[in-house]
Amino acid sequence: MSSLSEGPFHTSDVSLTAGGFRRAILRTDDGVRIEAVYEPCTAGSAATAIVIAHGFTGSVDRPAVRRAAQVFAQRAAVVTFSFRGHGGSGGRSTVGDREVLDLAAAVEWARSFGHARVVTVGFSMGGSVVLRHAATHTETAETDAMHGGRKEARTDAVAAVSAPARWYYRGTAPMRRLHWVVTRPLGRLVGRYGLGTRIHPDEWNPVPLSPVESVPLIAPTPLLIVHGDRDPYFPLDHPRMLAAAGDAELWLEPGMGHAENAADDELLGRLADWLAGE
Repeated sequence: MSSLSEGPFHTSDVSLTAGGFRRAILRTDDGVRIEAVYEPCTAGSAATAIVIAHGFTGSVDRPAVRRAAQVFAQRAAVVTFSFRGHGGSGGRSTVGDREVLDLAAAVEWARSFGHARVVTVGFSMGGSVVLRHAATHTETAETDAMHGGRKEARTDAVAAVSAPARWYYRGTAPMRRLHWVVTRPLGRLVGRYGLGTRIHPDEWNPVPLSPVESVPLIAPTPLLIVHGDRDPYFPLDHPRMLAAAGDAELWLEPGMGHAENAADDELLGRLADWLAGE
């Protein structure tokens, strides 16, 4: 183990494991400790590193996240991490608000390995985070100054899978249950002890830029929207609204449900090819 500082962000407890895997604790701009894993491409050196942003209640070690990482690692290096309040990371979940800082730290860490391209893919809550991150961490200095982003944390391409288009959506039973978990004291206890997710009790103030408001700010960064036609959380008006808001490619997947748990290896392979620019 070692403690070190790398560029504008900080890592500690960095360990090298078998096969070139690295585990680290990253520190975000607001001081939250985030667990992260770097995996080299299994096919040899790769120009691209893919940073995976999991969904609500996920973590770096959840089976669906590990499966996605294994498929992606056949084509690129991969960085996975646990959002604040999830897994072994510190802090409490803000359900898509300050999680942009967690992703930024992971992207900067991925760039420290020297890859020519670093790209992001997010699932569900992680999908909303990668959209807001791409909108606020750009090549344009004026945009960075306006939103607090840094160029070192920018993404070279972004894919959002099963992402909401707008905040506070309660149009489906699963989303009504999720809002109960997030907004009620008893629900947050269920989140903590039943779902392994520590949720911040405060409401957003101010309300962050919504995913659909973020999309027009992402160009010219390539953007892909992916959504299943059997998603029980967000119906198809969400991906269509996102795709219509800017310059985006849209994949509507027949028979697919929600997020990383529903993404099969064939879809993950196509996603990896798109993210790697193949």
